[in-house]
Amino acid sequence: MTRLPALIPALVYTAFAAFANPALARPLTEAERAEVMALREGDMRKLVVHEAAIPAPDTVFTDPEGAEMSLADSDGRIRLVNFWATWCAPCRIEKPALDALERDLGGPDFEVIAIATGRNSLEAIEDFNAEVGVTVLATHLDPKGALAAAMNVPGLPVTVILDRDGAEIGRLMGGADWDAASARAIVSYLAGLD
Repeated sequence: MTRLPALIPALVYTAFAAFANPALARPLTEAERAEVMALREGDMRKLVVHEAAIPAPDTVFTDPEGAEMSLADSDGRIRLVNFWATWCAPCRIEKPALDALERDLGGPDFEVIAIATGRNSLEAIEDFNAEVGVTVLATHLDPKGALAAAMNVPGLPVTVILDRDGAEIGRLMGGADWDAASARAIVSYLAGLD
């Protein structure tokens, strides 16, 4: 019972934040959600499309030079945020597909943000990318797993879809072929690239 009074301010703040700026947590309309659900085939059947959008945290991650950034820095685009690691076996298959998706669809309306989570040396990341043929994706680092923890990432790989306002609208746990026709159709639909 003594924890309840401490919990009330947190609940009030969360409710205020969600309703004070509805654009930050605008869910997909029912028609949009149905369209995305209809496009899911193959690996994309694992994609969970949320009924309510979840605001992304402002936890920082870095580039290889140590410059800090947050997911909000790329607001205005649909983003596929992929949490991966050099030791992750499914990531070896998934990351080249993410690279192809960024190469072919990346631009002002869509971006793939691949974030190496945990202990991943720059040398190991460069070797990994060279071995699997990644040439386009930028390197981002979350060395202490702070962003992954803030986004409730329980294991790797995990890919989160953020809307243009920085809210999570979908999540896929485990590896997937992001270069498949279904994945491209979902991204194209969400980013308005049709």
